[in-house]
Amino acid sequence: MAVDKIAPNDPRIERKQAEVRGKTYSYLYGKPEGTPKGTVVLIHGFPDISLGWRYQIPFFLSQGYQVVAPDCLGYGQTASPEKLEEFSLKSMADDVKALSEHVAGPGEQIILGGHDWGGALVWRVALWHPSLIKGVFSVCTPYNSPTTYWFDLADLIAAGKFHNFKYQLQLRGPDVEAKVKTPEDIRQFLQGIYGGRGPNGELVFTTEQGVVFENLGKMGPTPLLSEDEIAYYAEQFSHSGLRGPLNWYRTRKINYEEELPLAEKAEKEGAAIKIQPASLFILANKDAALPASMAAGMDQHFVDLTRGEVTATHWALWETPEEVNKQIKEWLDTKVNKPTANL
Repeated sequence: MAVDKIAPNDPRIERKQAEVRGKTYSYLYGKPEGTPKGTVVLIHGFPDISLGWRYQIPFFLSQGYQVVAPDCLGYGQTASPEKLEEFSLKSMADDVKALSEHVAGPGEQIILGGHDWGGALVWRVALWHPSLIKGVFSVCTPYNSPTTYWFDLADLIAAGKFHNFKYQLQLRGPDVEAKVKTPEDIRQFLQGIYGGRGPNGELVFTTEQGVVFENLGKMGPTPLLSEDEIAYYAEQFSHSGLRGPLNWYRTRKINYEEELPLAEKAEKEGAAIKIQPASLFILANKDAALPASMAAGMDQHFVDLTRGEVTATHWALWETPEEVNKQIKEWLDTKVNKPTANL
């Protein structure tokens, strides 16, 4: 049976805006029948938009939650600030907190979910604002703890580490932003990164090389999005282009500096920094950018971590939505909303 999903301009959701710490955030909002039993906030990754959660929004509505899925900073109809510091994980974690309080109300806890860069961000929200969160989950993206030492990504790759992140060297530079600008180029880029191929199997993106510019214009349809969906995606990305989304790759040093006090405190105390809320990590075991090896050892950084796994590539939310939703529901039922004994 096909998994229910929202469509662009779906009547079950509204497009709303909120002023968040001096920036306009655009978000999809869905309300269940009756009084919501809680608020779920869903944070997408790169290159994606709020509609990336199209298979999960109806699921959460069916479970009685109101749902907030923002276009993240730099994406879609949300602001794309000039200052790079606005794109740090700490700054955007503060944005998520402010947006959540705008919708749910001050002092109300949320369930927070993320995918790709959204996964990296939700772990940081849990780190900086644990009291905001009733439960936090990430699909594909493992947790990496703040550290006291700084290495540039280029140096790590040159030393033979993190070859799965080699593409990020290109994305943080000027070329992709400069060369993928027209609506048609953006659509071709998206079709290729979402699994489309050229007539001879050409790829538009690899983790080793990044964007293969000469293959823009050759990409056939993506198997993961309908024609209406890919047209909507291309239109949304054309609002601000790729500068904002790519800025997420340009803040590694800023993130390190902002998180250094946390790492130094943990080192001084001789104890790992722990994510306090109930947590779920769902591994996509065919994800070339985020392989299983990156999630090894992360358990020590959690008070209560549940692990799940799906047989999917990086686009697990769309390839295996039924299994993703099932694992989230099981975690919600057993860890987040577990009944407490009457004492």
